[in-house]
Amino acid sequence: MTTTLSIAEALNSLLKAPLPLRFTAYDGSASGPEDSAYGLHLANERGLRYILTAPGDLGFGRAYVAGDLQLSGVHPGDPYEALKLVQSNLSFKRPSAGEVVSILRSLGLSTLRPPAPPPQEAPSRLRRTVEGLRHSLGRDAEAIHHHYDVSNRFYELVLGPSMTYTCAVFPTETSTLEEAQFEKYDLVARKLDLEPGQRLLDLGCGWGGMVRHAAREYGVHALGVTLSREQAAWAQEKIKEEGLDHLAEVRHMDYRHVEERDFDAISSIGLTEHIGVKNYASYFAFIEDRLRPQGRLLNHCITRHDNHFRETGAFLDRYVFPDGELTGSGQIIKDVQDAGLEVQHEENLRVHYAKTLTGWCRNLVENWDECVAEVGEGTARVWGLYMAGSRIGFERNETQLHHVLATKTVDGVSGYPLRHDWRP
Repeated sequence: MTTTLSIAEALNSLLKAPLPLRFTAYDGSASGPEDSAYGLHLANERGLRYILTAPGDLGFGRAYVAGDLQLSGVHPGDPYEALKLVQSNLSFKRPSAGEVVSILRSLGLSTLRPPAPPPQEAPSRLRRTVEGLRHSLGRDAEAIHHHYDVSNRFYELVLGPSMTYTCAVFPTETSTLEEAQFEKYDLVARKLDLEPGQRLLDLGCGWGGMVRHAAREYGVHALGVTLSREQAAWAQEKIKEEGLDHLAEVRHMDYRHVEERDFDAISSIGLTEHIGVKNYASYFAFIEDRLRPQGRLLNHCITRHDNHFRETGAFLDRYVFPDGELTGSGQIIKDVQDAGLEVQHEENLRVHYAKTLTGWCRNLVENWDECVAEVGEGTARVWGLYMAGSRIGFERNETQLHHVLATKTVDGVSGYPLRHDWRP
């Protein structure tokens, strides 16, 4: 006699250990502890089809973004606690052929028909490759547009007044996010030894935070470039508002089109993640060519905990960072050195990024209604899920954040002091 499994029973058959939270499904079945603080509800067949036709984080992500998979006990702007519980305790086994047949017979072959993805999803890597070579000028521009041209107002609500979408540096455990973002920019400025009248190039400048900080606090002539048209427009308006247009400029352009040379310093804050590991050599060669002798580079980027290259997960690639790539700080240091620059210092700020993401999620929760009104609930769900998940990755040392400071040393002269001292 053939046994028909409910959705909850089918799920249980795939698990190595019992569910750590309460699960319910639209067929009336349930599993997991009834007194759990967190619940997961599969609301309809479309959600089931998402999960079955794209196993792993992509299928679950699609169902969650579409609202077909619902978390209770947490705010959608910060599902951190539920995610941490699931990631720590949920483990799937490889089903036998008989188990697969039994599950499909119970759930129906119609569940293997993939629904259209949510509108927030970017094309697959394969489709993007057909449309343009990876990290070509056009494809990089489209990838940046997908993530950064969401809505400047949305970013203001999530990032806060600093409008800074990179890891902050917390001077103390109780520092605010804004204080920590100021400290980050100032630490970069101090590491670069910026002085009035110098020239700074900021690559991938975002909304111009570093450009404005260098001009306002250090009297530096600062040029920033970004592939996001929305970022450039916002930054230029802010520069004029602060009366810094005699010192600061942000251009909407690819860094590869910057023709000026002999910069005293170059900062790269959060761009290396987007250029592709295979392009590190040419990227740092470009930087070396644009620096004056004894000029400095500060490279700030997310890294892996080791030096093995791995693609980002499918959910991050489709919904957050198309074509994003990460590797370890060792690979970055090697390519900086191979470009002819002398590495003077390296620093890991991993725990600071976990705290930064905590602050961004808090902002998203506090401004949830306005964020949803601005970009739609699906996009807001993407951000809550990805930021909370990223926080867990930094807390568990799966990802890190490294500063690499280097000089353009010529004939043995680096311009670097006997010992660094970056105190204010």
